Amino acid sequence: MSHLNLVSLVGWFVLCALAWLLGGCRRPVPWRTVWGSTLVTFGLGAVVFLTPLARRVLLVANDLILALLGGSARGAEFLFGPLAVSPGQTTLAGEPSVGFVLAAQVLPAVIFFAALMAALHHLGAIEPVVRFFGRIFHRTLELSGAEALAGSLHMFFGVETAAAIRPYLGGMTRSELLTVLTANLATTASTTLAIYVVFLRDAFPQIAGHLLSASLLSIPCTVLVAKLMLPERQVPETLGAVPPIDPSTRHDNLMGALASGAWDGLKVAAGITTILIAVLGVVGLLDLGLAKVSGFVLPPGAEALSLARILGLLFWPLAWLLGIDAGEVALAARLLGQRLVLTEVVSYQELGAAAADGQLSPRTLLVLSYALCGFAHLGGMAIAVGGFGALAPDRLEDLSGLALRALAAATLATLLTGALAGIFFHGQVGLLGL
Repeated sequence: MSHLNLVSLVGWFVLCALAWLLGGCRRPVPWRTVWGSTLVTFGLGAVVFLTPLARRVLLVANDLILALLGGSARGAEFLFGPLAVSPGQTTLAGEPSVGFVLAAQVLPAVIFFAALMAALHHLGAIEPVVRFFGRIFHRTLELSGAEALAGSLHMFFGVETAAAIRPYLGGMTRSELLTVLTANLATTASTTLAIYVVFLRDAFPQIAGHLLSASLLSIPCTVLVAKLMLPERQVPETLGAVPPIDPSTRHDNLMGALASGAWDGLKVAAGITTILIAVLGVVGLLDLGLAKVSGFVLPPGAEALSLARILGLLFWPLAWLLGIDAGEVALAARLLGQRLVLTEVVSYQELGAAAADGQLSPRTLLVLSYALCGFAHLGGMAIAVGGFGALAPDRLEDLSGLALRALAAATLATLLTGALAGIFFHGQVGLLGL
């Protein structure tokens, strides 16, 4: 084990201790859940990162997602022409790309994947997988049935999981609500997974398979952090078994499912666009103000202050705990820190650009791909509380009170997945497809 692997291992336990401290050092510590979550996470990590079979599965999943992305580009190209074609490529009519346009080249994939997942759910292809993982999480992590169901659903869907567990939200304990909110913020829905793949597929050819792996690994990490911060002290209503998915989420026919899924995807794409326009605009104004202040408080020639730089300094110790190469910790800290405000979309875009420019080692690229995977940012927190609160208005006060705690827990959970990747990576660049 190299010193970086050792740093990642130590970092894992430090992050767990930090979760307990942020939760107020609550007792009694749920040791069975803590050790169960840890064993499940390390067991899954060993399978994903060390076994040839898992690599083949990841490769197949990766190729399938890339093929689906290729198919989804047809609709975007029909509507947007050369705007929808990646740099260096041409349309079927021979028109060259005008360059990278996020709205035309990335967001249409969100709509397509949302429609596809709705169709698969209608055909009954999703529910058996959800039930399978739900039972595993229920038995191994000591979760209530509703928590386990929500966790497994979050491997495929985003805040729309609220509709699937609507009947159980009203009776959930505060600990259950925190786990559900944290799982929502710490995982990546299939609808947005396509965005990160587009940014990273050139520098990290097997990124799609690893993003699926990151979403799976984040579930036990979520449970570990959430239960350390707010242990269960009540008896959940669904303690005995995993309940069924709300049947009202199914559609009458396949075309109805496709149309509804596409509409939901459009709302997700619109939400991403709205958040990026608003947040990047506000951050731009803040950076202008910080630049002015820098001229008065910093010596001549010093780098001006910016929000990304300040957040990077705050996240520097956390980035170091992931076991990242020393020369790349500053960049990693900036990407992790700015995600809190600018969303993971911006951080993944910059990660892809930095990897394409050769600024990152394979180890750092793998670790950050896992650590950034999730909606752990202010915009995601607001969407999650609003989405769950709309379906359970009587629990809105509890959800709002847990919001910041869920954001902190989700940030730590995603960092734990990054630390896990650092623990098991020992130079096997084949994991990245390089």
